[in-house]
Parts: sequence; C-alpha cells; structure tokens
Amino acid sequence: MENKYSRLLLHACCGPCVTTALERLVENHEVSVFFFNPNIYPNEEYVKRKKETQRYVQNTYGLKVPFIEGDSNPNLFFKSVHGYENEPEGGERCSLCFRLRLEETARYAKKNGFSGFCTTLTLSPHKNAKLINQLGEEIASSIRNVTYFPSDFKKKDGFRRSVELAKEQDLYRQTYCGCIFSL
Repeated sequence: MENKYSRLLLHACCGPCVTTALERLVENHEVSVFFFNPNIYPNEEYVKRKKETQRYVQNTYGLKVPFIEGDSNPNLFFKSVHGYENEPEGGERCSLCFRLRLEETARYAKKNGFSGFCTTLTLSPHKNAKLINQLGEEIASSIRNVTYFPSDFKKKDGFRRSVELAKEQDLYRQTYCGCIFSL
C-alpha cells in the first residue's frame, strides 16, 4: 500500500477485526482507531467490544495508534434504520448501518485533520466489501479534503490472520453482528 494518506482514521467495529487492518496499515500510515458503533446491542456488549478493541490497540501499538471513541447513542442507529427493522441480515438495514458509521467516520476525519478514512468492516467474510467500499467512496466524494481508502481486509488470508491474532491476544470474539436485529 502506498503512503498516500499521511493521517488515516480507521473505523473499528471490534477487537478481532482491528487486528489485521492495523497490521497492514501502520507500516505506511499514521493510523488512529475510531470506535463508532451505536448499533451494538445491548450496552454490555458495546462496552465489551469497545474495551477489547482498546485493549488490543494499546497492548500492541501503545501510543503509536490513538484510540478514539465516537458517540455510542443507540438512537443514532435506530433513527438511521427506521422502517428497515425487518430486513434480512445483509439487506438494506445493514447498508444503512454501514453508511451511518462511515459518514460519522468521514466527518470526524475531516474535522480533526485526517486526510483519509477506512473501515475494518471489510474483514468479515459476512460483509460485502464491494458495497462498503462503494459507500465509502460516495461519502468521501460529498466531503471535501477527506479521501476514502478502499480495502478488503479479508483478502490474502486476512480473516484467518485476525482469528490467529485474536486467539494469541485472547480477544473476545462475538457471535453476532452487533445490532438487536442480528441478535
């Protein structure tokens, strides 16, 4: 990966997913991790995922990779998916959730002087990386001076590597996407 972005804001959904993404990005980018996931339900699950993500980042990268927590208000999620509650997993509700999280990541990146943003969401074999990258590109095109960094972290054994690293670090691995509808 070329060093196109001096400061990159990485949206992180959980500890296991941030492992491979950071491993691939920190060599060529000044990365900060942005944990913005108002979709995660219940609150205990949110706190567990946040703490595990933060623990991994701090234990592995120390001060080199700052950890930033976004707004955890679940009403942000419910408002964004209103009317799509009964959609199947992977349907329009998920697209709206991806958009919500990427838009907030892009806004935070712009406001705080990051030149680019990306997401760990493309690591999961259950997530559509093409769709996620398309949304990221659309969002970046509507916000000046911030670029979306397309990725598919599951490629080149990325998901397998994340499982490996999560086991090594004894990271909590969740059994559902995170929202009340996937629970």
